[in-house]
Amino acid sequence: MNNKEIFFIVAALAAATVITRFLPFVLFPKGKKVPSFVVYLGKILPFAAIGLLVVSCFSGVSFLSYPYGLPEIICVAAAALIHWKKQNTLLSIGVSTALYMVLIRFVF
Repeated sequence: MNNKEIFFIVAALAAATVITRFLPFVLFPKGKKVPSFVVYLGKILPFAAIGLLVVSCFSGVSFLSYPYGLPEIICVAAAALIHWKKQNTLLSIGVSTALYMVLIRFVF
């Protein structure tokens, strides 16, 4: 790719990022009632995203051969336990990711 193509790709990505950041403020300005379907999506989509991540986590795991999916099962359980106890999403994701890296590098 030449410099002109790279510039247009970066400009398009920057524009898309700016639009997705500011569009909610344009569509739902302060003082305007947020539609009920947007409130519903705000409540349900985080759970759907987590479900999708769990499914994708286990999609490539072979439970019939070593290590039988143990690192993944341990880390999902750790993430669930940490989130249940601490109610901190960033902590549960960070700790379970670090635990997974340790398990696949040094244990399994």
